[in-house]
Amino acid sequence: MSTEPETASTPVAEANGTAGDTLSITDSRTGASYEIPIRDGAVRSLDLRQIKVDDDDFGLLAYDPAFMNTASCRSAVTYLDGDLGVLEYRGYPIEQLAEHSSYLEVAFLLVHGELPRTDELDAWVYDIKMHTFVHENLKSFIQGFRHDAHPMGMLLGAVGALSTFYPDANQIHDPDNRAIQTIRLIAKMPTLAAFSYRHNMGQPYVYPDNDLEYAGNLLGMLYKMTELKYQPDPRIAKALDVLFILHADHEQNCSTTAVRAIGSSQVDPYSAVAGGIAALYGPSHGGANEEVVRMLMRIGSNENIPDFIDGVKAGRERLMGFGHRVYKNYDPRARIIKKACDDVFEVTGINPLLAIATELEKIALGDDYFVSRRLYPNVDFYSGLIYQALGLPMAMFPVMFAIGRTSGWIAQWLEMVQDPEQKIARPRQIYTGERGRDYVPISQRD
Repeated sequence: MSTEPETASTPVAEANGTAGDTLSITDSRTGASYEIPIRDGAVRSLDLRQIKVDDDDFGLLAYDPAFMNTASCRSAVTYLDGDLGVLEYRGYPIEQLAEHSSYLEVAFLLVHGELPRTDELDAWVYDIKMHTFVHENLKSFIQGFRHDAHPMGMLLGAVGALSTFYPDANQIHDPDNRAIQTIRLIAKMPTLAAFSYRHNMGQPYVYPDNDLEYAGNLLGMLYKMTELKYQPDPRIAKALDVLFILHADHEQNCSTTAVRAIGSSQVDPYSAVAGGIAALYGPSHGGANEEVVRMLMRIGSNENIPDFIDGVKAGRERLMGFGHRVYKNYDPRARIIKKACDDVFEVTGINPLLAIATELEKIALGDDYFVSRRLYPNVDFYSGLIYQALGLPMAMFPVMFAIGRTSGWIAQWLEMVQDPEQKIARPRQIYTGERGRDYVPISQRD
């Protein structure tokens, strides 16, 4: 089953105990007992280091491949309850934000912690519009890629290159400097994404039109041809804006963890976000919606769904877009995307794969095999259908994801930089190799 690798939030609630709560541990090796403090439903891994066999012992480690049950930070950005299907940005339900907000308003919320006043939002939007253009040398940098280069690879390289255009971005402890780099990243990401697309298409690059809103401007840079003024269909622009909101942040997922880990070295935000793009590049993360479309194309028609379902149960097939590392309920973003599909298809015409997706979802949600395993559609199940309806090649799907996720990455980076508990990321390991071997000259090796 396709999942976007995630780690669950540790909710701060009364059920997690009070300041005096402890975990009692008795070490069977020594008979010694320890009281480990519990705070916010968690124990500190470093507190386990006191559990030793003798004074020369390093101390007990917590072994947790893929961070399945490890909280790496305290964060006030996004709350996620996978069992109940709840997603909130700064405490606001994703359903309300998708219905009432614009993407740039949500980006302000993620970065600053509060919804903006009218004057704050106007200034924020103005600043972002004034930074949508990129240096001409950066355009030349993208032109240096092969014509068939993957657009995600081009975006990765271009965002990393931004650090050379703004060398002062490494002054990460200067609040004003952090603020301008934040605006630049959110503003320039659609421009770089569109340039990557046009490069693939062999078409001339289209510069930003700051008369348009954020999503409409992206559509113009993607699709403008000979018309003097590109006017996006408002229904498509709104649907795209909603997709950006839904993708804006998702707690400590793979790419966000990469941004935080790289940023912990106190590198500039462009380099950290480039690392997030690299993580998002993977098919288990940003490429998951691409795999859904491939699956639907392979199924071909509703008549083939029962055989496909049987194949999933027998282990011959994988049901992409169902299941999630965190969600054990219906992904709230998937419900919202289904409405966005209707708005887009009203303009573009029905994507024939929608009928297969709808019937597949209906059958799976009525089958005890999937229900008992708590496998429900996630955000990837429908988002690829929208991108396909817009005429985008599947290689562009993760690029569109990256545009929306940029505000979340930068919000998490800002939080990490200002968190006094954070240090450079340096996990421990359990060594399993040889020890104490003597060097053997090459002439004597078997």
